[in-house]
Amino acid sequence: MSTSLAWDERYAGGSFQFGEAPNRYLESLAPRLGQGQGLGQGLGMRALAIGDGEGRNGVWLAERGLETTSLDWSPVGLGKARALAEARGVALATVAADAAGWAYPAEGFDLVAWIFLHLPPEDRAAAAAGVVRTLAPGGLLALECFSPAQHGRRSGGPKIPELLWTRAIAEDLFGGLEVLELLEGTVLLDEGPRHQGHAEVVRGLWRKPV
Repeated sequence: MSTSLAWDERYAGGSFQFGEAPNRYLESLAPRLGQGQGLGQGLGMRALAIGDGEGRNGVWLAERGLETTSLDWSPVGLGKARALAEARGVALATVAADAAGWAYPAEGFDLVAWIFLHLPPEDRAAAAAGVVRTLAPGGLLALECFSPAQHGRRSGGPKIPELLWTRAIAEDLFGGLEVLELLEGTVLLDEGPRHQGHAEVVRGLWRKPV
């Protein structure tokens, strides 16, 4: 079974696997969403949520007034994302594609949210290059992913070690961006049935130079 079909099966039920609320780290960045070059307080800002699954992060960004696109390889997940957006009364564009192979438009977005998207190293590097390319000058990248210290915890994350993130991986992939914050450590997750409890993560915020 392909990975996308596996996620289709996970998303096929009525409940939201990671809840309907946004990722807490992304939510904490709300005061900074208007700090990109030439950006107002969210309005007119273009956002891309990659690996957005059932749309919890993309819909939240749209509720903040951002023109938002959710990208995921599961059409089933994106169907639930569109339904969630409609229920919340916001517009949400969706793209069914592999984050490693999508043609990221140059300077197409002012914010990219990379939340718990775990890819094999080559795919991760390809997606990261696309994200850097698609950020407009002054644009922000927000990331939270599981680190190797998550091994053995039951609060979520992939079981394959090569899919996990370290601070060094993030520094290497996004070395051309300005680091606003970059942390590796323990957080408490409360995000639907699949992300519950203490977890080990890498989280960071970067800005593309003007």
